[in-house]
Amino acid sequence: MSLHGSNDWMNAALTTGTSIMAAEFEGGVVIGADSRTTTGAYIANRVTDKLTKISDYIYCCRSGSAADTQAIADIVSYQLCFHGMELGEEPQVEVGANIFKELCYNYRDSLMAGILVAGWDKQKGGQVYSIPIGGMCVRQPVSIGGSGSSYVYGYVDANYKRNMTKEECTQFVLKTLALAMARDGSSGGVVRLGIITEKGVERRVILGNELPKFFQE
Repeated sequence: MSLHGSNDWMNAALTTGTSIMAAEFEGGVVIGADSRTTTGAYIANRVTDKLTKISDYIYCCRSGSAADTQAIADIVSYQLCFHGMELGEEPQVEVGANIFKELCYNYRDSLMAGILVAGWDKQKGGQVYSIPIGGMCVRQPVSIGGSGSSYVYGYVDANYKRNMTKEECTQFVLKTLALAMARDGSSGGVVRLGIITEKGVERRVILGNELPKFFQE
């Protein structure tokens, strides 16, 4: 047995084994994520912010390698900033999603990154785009990702409704993430939410002891 075997976690990849989600409602989108980042089997950070600002009206949720997703988000934010300056107005959500898609596809052999892009623009309102590992891009009214997502597909299918109110959608996202975090060992901590409308972004944090309770608890 290696004397250094107990320190193998120091060389393990830093990943956001995670639960992320985005959903459209009447007038905008709600994005959400847990806050646990793991290094192998160890929890490296309990309060990570996986909701990353790309522009004033566009955010992304990150899953996969923390380093990869942070680097991609920085590049897209940089490019969208110049794009917005050239246009003289806020960039469209679809444009941001397509830049993510190009990067994830072109470097698909090097990156481990699953991204949800969500935001609001005056052309199409609230939008959610899913960009899984490999670089596909598809618009969906509701999308989930990360290791916790496999536990809640049925709940999402049964409970999502189009044209929900802001608060209905917020509670839907919160309950879905709480269920995923209860089952997935790589997800946990607090739930961070972002509500994006024509007025901008409203951020909320729901602490672990404030999360919705379910029968098994």
